[in-house]
Parts: sequence; C-alpha cells; structure tokens
Amino acid sequence: MTDLENIKIGYCMSGSFCTFAKSFETAKKLCEMGAKLTPIFSFNASKLSTRFGNAEDNIEQIEEICGNKSILTIEDAEPIGPKKMFDIVVVCPCTANTASKLALEIIDTPVTMSVKSHLRNQRPVVIALATNDALSACAKSTGYLMNAKHYYFVPMRQDAPFKKPFSAIADFELVPQTIQKALKGEQIQPIMLGIT
Repeated sequence: MTDLENIKIGYCMSGSFCTFAKSFETAKKLCEMGAKLTPIFSFNASKLSTRFGNAEDNIEQIEEICGNKSILTIEDAEPIGPKKMFDIVVVCPCTANTASKLALEIIDTPVTMSVKSHLRNQRPVVIALATNDALSACAKSTGYLMNAKHYYFVPMRQDAPFKKPFSAIADFELVPQTIQKALKGEQIQPIMLGIT
C-alpha cells in the first residue's frame, strides 16, 4: 500500500504511555504506506519508564520502525519550520497536557516546539488525543484547537465511559485516513465515534 508515498511526517509522541503500543503499530502502518517518519518525543515520553515500557526501549523501538533517529531536544526541533522538514506533523498520542500547551502556545518540549515551528509554514498538524479528561478539563483546549487553522483531529471515542466518564482515545486505525484528509485541508468525519 503506497497511499502516503514519500510524505514526510514528524511523528510526535507525548506521555500517554498506555497507548504507545498502538502508536508503534500506527507508525509501522504509515511506513508500509510509503511515508517517511521522523520520531519526536516530549521530555516525559523520552525519559520516563513506566509499567508500559522502558524509556530507552521505546525510543529504540520507534527508531527501528521509522529508520530515523529521534528528535529529543527543543534545539533539534526548532529548525523543523525553517528547513521545511515535514509535510505534516502528527502527535500520536497527544496528552491533555500537550493539547493544552498547544492551545496556549506554551513551547517547552520538543513536541510543542515541533508543532509551533512546523505551523510557521501553514502546514497541517494531526492530533491523536489520548487522555482521561478529554471531555472535562481538556475539552476547552481541544475545542480551541479544533477551531484553529491547520489542526486536524483523529476521530476518537470514550474508551471506558462508566469507569472513566471523561476519558477519550483516538482511533489509531484512522490515523492514515486522517492524514490523507488533512493533507487536502479536510477534517475527517465524524470526529466523535461510538463507545468501544
């Protein structure tokens, strides 16, 4: 499958560690479709080891999938815009913390710097949200970004509505289609899906 042949993607990962396995699978699929991925980590995503995996192993795994070294510092993320390094930036997963920083223009991680630098060229950014408070505290940030130019959202659903009533996670299988639409300036629909 070559639907994204030679599309250059800045593939950002923030600290929703429980979704890293899905994100790795998504990265594999994008590479199989012909995309060229460069991994980018937030500070937490690159440094914290959790019950979902060791930090160094996570970096090694995504670099093996993508065939590129990771961007791990703000300094290395800053040239993304000036050098026009990517056709699209994908934040997969995107935590509430990262979404809120993007909404407020707080640029203090390699991921937020990557997005800011990339946006100077008015190129698309795809957000794959994964957070326990998507439908509560994070909702205002998400709403702001949905109304902002050049941001596109992967369709999401409540993942555990009775145990975590405000939680929502992007459907990672829809990342490729979201990217294809975003490259045309279109938001894939519907954004909110049924309960898993």
